[in-house]
Amino acid sequence: MTTSAVLVGFAYLAAAVLFILSLRGLSSQTTSRRGNVYGIFGMAIAVVATLTLPGPVPNGLIIGAIGIGAVIGAMMAARVGMTQMPELVALLHSFVGLAAVLVGYAHELSEGAHGGTVTRIEVYLDVLIGALTFTGSVLAFLKLKGSVSGRPLLLPGRHVLNLALLLGSIACGVLYAGSGHVFAALLAGTALAGVLGMHLVAGIGGADMPVVVSMLNSYSGWTASAAGFMLGNDLLIVTGALVGSSGAILSAIMCRAMNRSIWNVIFGGFGAESGTAPPQVPGEQGEVQEIDAIALAAALKAAKHVVIVPGYGMAVSRAQHRVRELSDILRGMGVQVRFAIHPVAGRLPGHMNVLLAEANVPYDIVLEMDEINHDFPTTDVAIVIGANDIVNPGAEDDPSSPIYGMPVLQVWKSRLVVVNKRSRATGYAGVDNPLFYKPVTKMLFGDSRDAMEKVVAALKPR
Repeated sequence: MTTSAVLVGFAYLAAAVLFILSLRGLSSQTTSRRGNVYGIFGMAIAVVATLTLPGPVPNGLIIGAIGIGAVIGAMMAARVGMTQMPELVALLHSFVGLAAVLVGYAHELSEGAHGGTVTRIEVYLDVLIGALTFTGSVLAFLKLKGSVSGRPLLLPGRHVLNLALLLGSIACGVLYAGSGHVFAALLAGTALAGVLGMHLVAGIGGADMPVVVSMLNSYSGWTASAAGFMLGNDLLIVTGALVGSSGAILSAIMCRAMNRSIWNVIFGGFGAESGTAPPQVPGEQGEVQEIDAIALAAALKAAKHVVIVPGYGMAVSRAQHRVRELSDILRGMGVQVRFAIHPVAGRLPGHMNVLLAEANVPYDIVLEMDEINHDFPTTDVAIVIGANDIVNPGAEDDPSSPIYGMPVLQVWKSRLVVVNKRSRATGYAGVDNPLFYKPVTKMLFGDSRDAMEKVVAALKPR
């Protein structure tokens, strides 16, 4: 082994350690920035080390491609707001899948029949997982963006169709990797995997979308790992395995928090009635009580314990800074203020945590559902800002509800619940919320940012 190869190996080892430290840092809000820095340095080391290796493509072209990608990525990051972040993440996952497919075909066209059976298996797995990740991520992007309905597509015999697509993909893999080396089988397998990816995501909707984003992250990691085996790149194998396993673990944790089976989510609507979407509760179930900003401010002044439950509506209105200002004023008045975060609040794992961190809300008053749910009976005022499904009591007491069995934040046990929404429209799961009609609930209609500004103005001394 040459000296340069040894140095590259050490560089890859250092990059792998930094990636592990990055994942460890990202597991906590207090260390997340440090985790990002570790990841940046690890990737920089990996890229520089890879450029020192001999290859058929001149380094100038590679550096140029990296530069173009960096410019595009910086522009996207600067222009995309937090409300578009979930669909951006899904779109980025699709890039990983597409890159894997293209690299697999490039390897096939350059090596062709010269590669052995093991090499062809590696190529096929890379292309198969990449195609599934690409089409599934594109459809998830369109769903999250609103270009495609978020309701699950539950076709009759959909599980048989999934099984047929999987078996067809395996059969194509056998033909391609066998002694016959049928290139058409690689094309057919790619197409079948693409259809399977779309169909799996099409059958998922409602509150399961954050889990889908997490699972697609896992798929993209396994795609990268498969590409590492194909290219003989140890760092790509390790990095892909880290991303794939962490995404799978996060998905399992979220499913456990929702009282759902991960297989239920992956295979899209498993157990639901064939050919139909989850049932919805039509119309309004009762009268609602309204409240204005001045009355809410008066209730907050008299309160000792306040819990704020942020949801996707807060992200849409970009109200996190006004919410933080509200919490600062209340805490200055001696009121105990805490934030309750549901595992699937928003459209992305950790969506609300990121928004609150951006607004400089102290980490120690941001609590997870399991940490704060038992405190609602002693809470004077619970303010729900743009959330719906995660505070729906139907998840506990309505067996006919599509979200029945999903643990939710039990805000209705508070002495007063104020729900801030633009209207009484259903949440992402498409079901009505009985919380709106409970005696302890009052509705503060309007844009979250405007509503919080009015409450803050009413709280400030004149």
